[in-house]
Amino acid sequence: MINKDKLDELKKESNLMQPIVRIGKNGLNENALKEIQVLLKKRRHIKIKALSNSLQNNSIDDMISKIVDECKCTLVNKIGLTFTIYK
Repeated sequence: MINKDKLDELKKESNLMQPIVRIGKNGLNENALKEIQVLLKKRRHIKIKALSNSLQNNSIDDMISKIVDECKCTLVNKIGLTFTIYK
């Protein structure tokens, strides 16, 4: 669990970050999840952008909860279709 001070610090950092993962028309598949896990091991704090056509049958909240569950990470910040996670 992240304490409030650390979470505030991560939110500030996330404002300056560029998305390094973009989830496109194929949606959140196994390859995208593996790539997110690899990047989390390297960087621990990443920003992800979901393109609107990636949400065919799901909402952005469903996608985020699946990523958080699969990668065992924490949601730091969410604005629209862009969100930041930390492990």
